[in-house]
Amino acid sequence: MTADPSEELYSSLHRRFKGDLLRPGNEGYEDARAIWNGMVARTPGLIARCADVSDVQTAIRAASENGILAAIRCGGHSLAGFSTCDGGLVIDLARMRDVTVDPDARRARFAGGCLLGSIDTATQKAGLVFPSGVVSHTGASGLILGGGTGWLTRRFGLSCDNVEGFTLVTADGSVVRANSKENADLFWALRGGGGNFGVVTEFEVKLHPLTSVVLAEGLTPEADIRRLLEFWRDFMAEAPMDLKWNIDLRLAAHTEKVPVELRGRPVAGNSLVWTGAPEAGRPYLQRALSICSPNSVRSNTVSFMNLQTMADSDFPHGRRYYTKSGYFTYLDDTTIDRMVEAVATIPSSHTQIELAYLGGAAGQVGAEETAFGDRSAPFIMNLLASWTDASDDAGNISWVRGLFKKLRPAMKPGVYVNFMSGDEQDRVPEAYHERWDRMVVVKSHYDPNNFFRLNQNVPPRKLAAKRE
Repeated sequence: MTADPSEELYSSLHRRFKGDLLRPGNEGYEDARAIWNGMVARTPGLIARCADVSDVQTAIRAASENGILAAIRCGGHSLAGFSTCDGGLVIDLARMRDVTVDPDARRARFAGGCLLGSIDTATQKAGLVFPSGVVSHTGASGLILGGGTGWLTRRFGLSCDNVEGFTLVTADGSVVRANSKENADLFWALRGGGGNFGVVTEFEVKLHPLTSVVLAEGLTPEADIRRLLEFWRDFMAEAPMDLKWNIDLRLAAHTEKVPVELRGRPVAGNSLVWTGAPEAGRPYLQRALSICSPNSVRSNTVSFMNLQTMADSDFPHGRRYYTKSGYFTYLDDTTIDRMVEAVATIPSSHTQIELAYLGGAAGQVGAEETAFGDRSAPFIMNLLASWTDASDDAGNISWVRGLFKKLRPAMKPGVYVNFMSGDEQDRVPEAYHERWDRMVVVKSHYDPNNFFRLNQNVPPRKLAAKRE
């Protein structure tokens, strides 16, 4: 009779592991195995909740020696469900959430298990921000390693652009530092290359002064969506870096904030953030909101903490999520028409077509400077389906796939890896296109056996050759 690999792994770990080892049936296991995307329900053989870096090293070495599949979990927010696995090991960093801020240097260090909210809470005490995502219960590691977009992208760049150093545990259990002077190729690859190279246990980042922003919102009725998108397309090309304007095409909610005549109807939701002096932003915000239903418009100064948590309830743990994403150099009229037509057929009140304009500081970083790569196509679209019942899986997934197929011909090659679902491994070379060979070289050096493969995977050279 063959021994259970996870039992052998537990036996090799439990005497020298300082954190928590959770197996099926243990108290706390069910909560620990659940991840954000409710579409992905898996049963790991063992969850190793690490107490420190040495625990991470021990877990990696033990899994490698026992030939066990390993998933890395920080916040469990991977859209593709890479934070877990069936039968294997989950290396969970939830206990590693220390944040240290140096206000004078405008720098911070934070551990690999931090959520965005952990970082924001610490940095705001010093009146500083780290540019990151828009949902505070997101794990910082996954977001940063994939690039990291959010409200401050145009003002301060991508999350990965603001990292000055990484400390990680690689596939052989070694602790490695990567920055512009040490292991520079690895430093390049970690800024946008995802979880391919190791478990990051500490980030060293630069911070920026900011405590509040002007937030303006409004709803554009169905009849005016086409005109709005045409205006937005041209307006943002000349907009100052202080303005971030996101649009989501969806069905309006049945809430008090929504005018009665718009509830349940196709709308464009406009969310604008101005990071500069409030008075300077007023004319831009007024022009941007001119194509909104007047009684849906509101604008006020909000704290950065409020900005960072306002979307939390819109993207809760346990709901079902499926996405397809892409970039456009320009939104042509045919693309706009197809998006407008699709809004009326959205299958779920939570599903939306998300549109953002990058540019600004993010667009000033050269394509060759980071693995994230080419930033010349400023329009990023995410078809984000979100629903609650498994019986609605087919309808929501087919809607996303069908619309993506119609829009794809106008897209520029490339995809943001944080917006990729678990069935898009064939698009990973597209995500890194002209940087692919360099990525493979770095992967082959630090992870020659592809131990870290539960990610948007870049296989090492010998495995890539086998696939060819």
